[in-house]
Amino acid sequence: MSKIVKIACFLLLLVTIQGCTDVALIDTNQEIGSRNWSYSQKVRIPVEIKDPDRLYNVYMNLRHTADYKYSNIFVLIHQAGPGMRTLTERREFKLAYPDGEWLGSGSGNFYSYQLPFRENYKFPAKGTYTFEFEQNMRDNPLREVSDVGLRVEPVAK
Repeated sequence: MSKIVKIACFLLLLVTIQGCTDVALIDTNQEIGSRNWSYSQKVRIPVEIKDPDRLYNVYMNLRHTADYKYSNIFVLIHQAGPGMRTLTERREFKLAYPDGEWLGSGSGNFYSYQLPFRENYKFPAKGTYTFEFEQNMRDNPLREVSDVGLRVEPVAK
């Protein structure tokens, strides 16, 4: 193989590897014991923001089984951090089409979602922020929810 072909292959490999890197500051999930998410079981996740001048997209990660009996989920999202009072908001996320087909990506009996709730968001200051997710449905516990988590990623420039 000529030297030019070897260099071209190396550069192609390098570009491919860089294209696959995940830029998220955090992308983590917490397992919900026995797939029963109770009101008292708040999922709390801290994230360190080092560059408050950037814009970020913030997602709630959710995983449930095919036996989850609703086409949506209501959650309370609490956010606390430096330079701000605690924010609480109630959000509804659609999980299925009207015909019952799940919107999430499926693997076996499980469906996964990354549900955006802050887009192009600017954190007020540098420091550690805490996001807390609390299920807010009528059922307690809410059955067949297996994991809840957080993803924070910088917006591409």
